[in-house]
This record gives sequence, structure tokens and C-alpha cells, in this order.
Amino acid sequence: MFVLDRGKRFVIPRTEMTYPGHSMKLHQNAADPVKSPVDHVMMDFEDACPYEFKGPKSRQCVVEALNSLDFGKKVITVRPNNIRSEFFLGDLEAIVLGAVDKFHGIILPKVHGPDDIKYVSSLLDNLEKQAGWKTHVQIESLIELPQAIVKAYDIATASPRMAGLIFGIADFAATLGIREVVKNQNVNFHYSKQAVVVAAKAAGLHAIDNVYLPLWRKEDSKEKIAEIEAGLRDKNEGAANLGMDGTWVIHPQQAQVANDCYTPNDKQIQYGTRVLNLYHEKGGGSMPDPETGEMIDEATIKIALMDLAKAVQAGKVTSAYLAEQSAKSKSITGYDILEQMKRVG
Repeated sequence: MFVLDRGKRFVIPRTEMTYPGHSMKLHQNAADPVKSPVDHVMMDFEDACPYEFKGPKSRQCVVEALNSLDFGKKVITVRPNNIRSEFFLGDLEAIVLGAVDKFHGIILPKVHGPDDIKYVSSLLDNLEKQAGWKTHVQIESLIELPQAIVKAYDIATASPRMAGLIFGIADFAATLGIREVVKNQNVNFHYSKQAVVVAAKAAGLHAIDNVYLPLWRKEDSKEKIAEIEAGLRDKNEGAANLGMDGTWVIHPQQAQVANDCYTPNDKQIQYGTRVLNLYHEKGGGSMPDPETGEMIDEATIKIALMDLAKAVQAGKVTSAYLAEQSAKSKSITGYDILEQMKRVG
């Protein structure tokens, strides 16, 4: 979870859009709320940045964008080159010293284990102090190596700066020698995806699914576009059912479908509010839902609370209603699942 605006706003991203950091035009498009309706943007120094722009050229462009553009309510992050790259230190120094309090986090690629996080967190301590930051840069870690999968919880708990874990399917597949990363990915990568989810949730962080590589082009037929969008939806609905809170996107054309997949729809919200109200009106315990015949109990209520927390962030349910319902649950069970899972501030 990203903590923003001096602790007054909290964001669990549904969509994290990554784009090359060396292009001012792409920064402008990412800042535009109409062109890029995403929760989170990531300016990339790493894989998306051409060799010729590595170093000073891309750093200058990113720092200029951070200092001159209004990204509105979006979470703003930067992906430096990995810590074993000759470019890493220069990337980190350029943005932290050159764009004070202008972004919210970094996405750290090719993380091997918790020591990588601790090292970067220590660097950020010193750079923030040197530059006079009033806020703290948060960290999202890419889990894209086998050693990171098996150490995911240690990575998630390595620093108070940690906000989330992201499953990086392409590099992970490469290390395992897997060629196919589009079809049946929620089956073929089920273990690794849910390992990321479990580690993130155990640490109270958000979990973000990998990119979906197919994109449609302007010259494509309506049928082709529909096919690609159906694949995008299928991937993300499946990932949401594995516990992912959101997904990376690589183009604004993916934003709306992806947002929908991680936002409760009206029918789901209606169900959640109805069973919460019914449960407490009837005095709790185990009972049949008079509309569906399904059994309702305290565990069902926890599911509804977690779902409605997403609806609050999307502006579909009031935070006051959610707080009232979670307080009722806590008074009976002794704990608030929303506090435990850091779904509220």
C-alpha cells in the first residue's frame, strides 16, 4: 500500500503503467488523466530504455518530467537499473537528489533477496537526508528470479519502506527456460504467482500481477481487438482470483479493462453490503442467505469487508460505512481484517 499526502491518502494500485523514461512525450501522456486512466505510473530506466539513452540522457528527461508535470492523484514511481548494473547508483542519485518530494517510490528490478532491499533502503536514507526530503520513498520489489520467489516473504519484510511485490513473468520464465508467457499463464505460473501473493499479504503489502504482452494496433480488425481485450480480461480476472490486487500495464489501451478486473462491480458491491447488513441484523453466527441459500458466517463477512475496501478506493462505497462494518466485526472477533491486511490507513 502506498501512503501519500503525509499519511492522508492510501492507494493499493489496480493498474501500474510502465513506460520508457527517456521520452518526454510518453511522460506527458502518462500524466494525462484522460489518455492514461491508471492508478500508478512507472518511469523506466531499465528494460524499456534503449542503450543509447542509458545514463545522463534518460535521467535528465525523468527529472525534468518529475519537476514539471502534474500527474494528479497517480502514484509516481521510477524503475532504476538493477543494483548490479553500472547505471544503478547514478539513476538513484539523479532522481532522489534532483526531484525532491516529487515521486512516491521506486520499483527495484532483479532482486535476489532481502539484502538487496536493505542496501537500497540504506542508500535512500542517506540520499533523502542529503536532499532534504520531507517524505520517504517507498519500494516495490519485482519478484522475477527463482531465488526471489523462495525468499519473497523475507524481501517483503526487509524494510519499512516496502509497499508491494510485483510478479515479473518474462525474466522469471527466462530463468526457468519457459518460452510461452501469454497463454494459460495463470495455470502454468500458478505456484509462482500465488507465492508472491501469499508473501505480500503476509507482510501487509499489495501484490501486483505481471504484464500482458499482446497489444492491438490501429489497423487491426474489430474482431482482433476484441480477441486481445478478451485475453487481457481473462488473464486479469484469473489473477484477481489468485489474490492479486492489480496488474502492470504497458499501454493506456489496457487500462480500462484492467481497472475493471480489480474493482468490484455493482452486483458484487450490492451483495457485500447486503450480507453485511443481514449478518449483523440477525446477530451473527452461521445462517443461510435467504436469496441464494448459501451459508453466511464470520469468514464470509471478512471476504465482504475486503471486497468493499476495494470499492471504497474506487469511490463506490463510503469509507464511513466500511469503518462502521469493520468495527462491528472487530468487536466480535477481536481483530479488524482491514487493519491486519493494511487495507485502510
